[in-house]
Amino acid sequence: MSKLWIKICGITRKQDAIAATELGADAVGLVFYKRSPRSVTLSQAGEIITGVSSNLKIVGLFVNPEHSVVSEVVESGLVDYLQFHGDESMGFCEAFGLPYIKALRVRADRDITSAISNYSSANFILLDSFDKNLPGGTGEPFDWSRAVAANAIKGINLVVAGGLNSSNVRQAVEQVRPFGVDASSGIETEPGIKDIGKMQVFIEAARRAEIV
Repeated sequence: MSKLWIKICGITRKQDAIAATELGADAVGLVFYKRSPRSVTLSQAGEIITGVSSNLKIVGLFVNPEHSVVSEVVESGLVDYLQFHGDESMGFCEAFGLPYIKALRVRADRDITSAISNYSSANFILLDSFDKNLPGGTGEPFDWSRAVAANAIKGINLVVAGGLNSSNVRQAVEQVRPFGVDASSGIETEPGIKDIGKMQVFIEAARRAEIV
């Protein structure tokens, strides 16, 4: 497989963004969703990523946002990718001129293959755990066999999220063989505050799994 893409989501502090890139992450996520405990303002986002390596990709995350909210973030020039975690249509996701990640929450009654087909223009499809009260950051993994089936679809870059941590990321990568993995709550001391040691072990475990 090609080099595993690793994203650290829910960054709220500059030191965590710097640590992520120094430890070998490919991207970090900034949450522009006010109801999230990891939410940041546009001003805070600018402070967080100022001086961070240009090799680190910055992802702006939204949940059923107003068009104007996304436009403001895009026009700031702070983000490289958009991530949509709600019920946004493909047309909405495409409307901002940036590559996008479409997150789909895995639940028993959802046909993931059909859901993925509704976002053929997505640069990444991210599968996350379903919680009726939370759009993401649940801390709970989903049934990875669903991701294995989704990964068989040609032409998608599949990212596995949902409860990943240093103890289970290797198993997830070996079982699913995804394009990438995404961690948030599993490498924190509290919401939005990353544990550098956990982040390091997580990234090392993911990298070991990719070479098996």
